[in-house]
Amino acid sequence: MTPVESNRATAQPHITVMVPAYNEEKNIANTLHNIRGVLQQMSPYWDMVVVDDGSRDQTAQVVQSLVTDYQVTLVRFSRNFGKENAISAGLGYAKGDLVICMDADGQHASELMVTMLEKWREGYDMVYAVRQDREQESSFKLWGSRLFYRMMSASTHVDIPRDAGDFRLMNRAVVDALCALPERNRFMKGIYAWVGYKSIGIPYTPLPRLHGESAYSKLKLIALAWTGITSFSVLPLRLASLTGATLALLAFFYGTIVVIDALFFHESVPGWPTVVASMMFFAGVQLLFIGVLGEYLARVYDEVKGRPPYIVAEVIAPTTVRRQS
Repeated sequence: MTPVESNRATAQPHITVMVPAYNEEKNIANTLHNIRGVLQQMSPYWDMVVVDDGSRDQTAQVVQSLVTDYQVTLVRFSRNFGKENAISAGLGYAKGDLVICMDADGQHASELMVTMLEKWREGYDMVYAVRQDREQESSFKLWGSRLFYRMMSASTHVDIPRDAGDFRLMNRAVVDALCALPERNRFMKGIYAWVGYKSIGIPYTPLPRLHGESAYSKLKLIALAWTGITSFSVLPLRLASLTGATLALLAFFYGTIVVIDALFFHESVPGWPTVVASMMFFAGVQLLFIGVLGEYLARVYDEVKGRPPYIVAEVIAPTTVRRQS
């Protein structure tokens, strides 16, 4: 335990706000301005880390122009590697006693950081924001979210808080634990829960975006959910086994009935349509579950290759860490 953590009630911790950004040139300056204003009230020691996840617009240039005045370290990827990897990189470059992860689109209210700091002073190691406006979302997101969390709660021993996102405060022990994990296919919501530590959720309602739309399409949301399921659950494999056992049992009973009819009742069995339909059905089921096995094998293959989850093309940092008097 660091001296800062041992006396939280009176400590003035160094706070790092980490912001992953992708094509947010119209939002990022306003977001950093709001964050800076709140950080100056929270602690005399603070800085920010922005991870540009291969943006195709001028996001990196906007952040670069603010490096000195806003005490920002810009970490620029060589290409788009995804938000989960951007968060992982940001945690690696964050040097604060406390690290707060926020989105670049301005939908996370900076003022909520003050509440998070208060909860940390009460003894919590991680404080996460729980979204409260799910009922206002589309039916696809609403029902998809409910299905995902039900599947996760039924198939894994890790308790992933429902509707908790990446907006959260973490102390240095939590950050070090996250950075120590070697896996490359990362589902951060699950990893946050897996490392444990004393945590608490606080409610929040996202602010409206000032410009643009979310980069997460329906396909990306489905892909992220599938990554979470295959990273923290063997439910697909267990469903495959259960389905296979059920079909095998049904086939056994059906075969028994056919044999009894042929031996004792001398009934003709019109076999061709039945055989063809059965073969096509079972072949489809087999191919489906071979695909499920292939998904897990592909993840093992990615881990075994040992490629880095991201490549940093450039790091631009301020020369000193600002102290506000």
